[in-house]
Amino acid sequence: MRRVLVTGMSGTGKSTALVELQRRGFQVVDTDDPPWSEWSDADGGYVWRENLIVELLDGHGGPTLFVSGTVSNQGRFYPRFDAVVLLSAPADVLLQRIETRTTNDYGKKAGDRELILQHLAEVEPLLRATCTHEIDATQPIGDVVAQLAEIGRN
Repeated sequence: MRRVLVTGMSGTGKSTALVELQRRGFQVVDTDDPPWSEWSDADGGYVWRENLIVELLDGHGGPTLFVSGTVSNQGRFYPRFDAVVLLSAPADVLLQRIETRTTNDYGKKAGDRELILQHLAEVEPLLRATCTHEIDATQPIGDVVAQLAEIGRN
């Protein structure tokens, strides 16, 4: 029973990886989906609903659980994860993926793209400094998922 957090900037393929991990039999939770996150004026962005994350992690007793998300309060939960995996890719790759994706409208507006670039410069280094693993998300999704699955098994 392992718990793995998959984090990274928008467009790195977190949601796509979760779909494939679930297809392979892993339990997955995308915290971008309700009810896991909520807007916080105090934090200036989305945060995890901590009571729900505690319940999720406390109640997990099955196969490896992959949780995906990037929010300002996730670091409070790092000790409860066996691995924290950063998916990373260069800005041009992220922006191209975001522009062409059809599953999520975030990043389609100029202001969103500016914020993504700001987060890439300011937030990703913090994630990199605190993660246990980093995966190059420019690889084919099958390769990314294989690496995540291996981390989930060990």
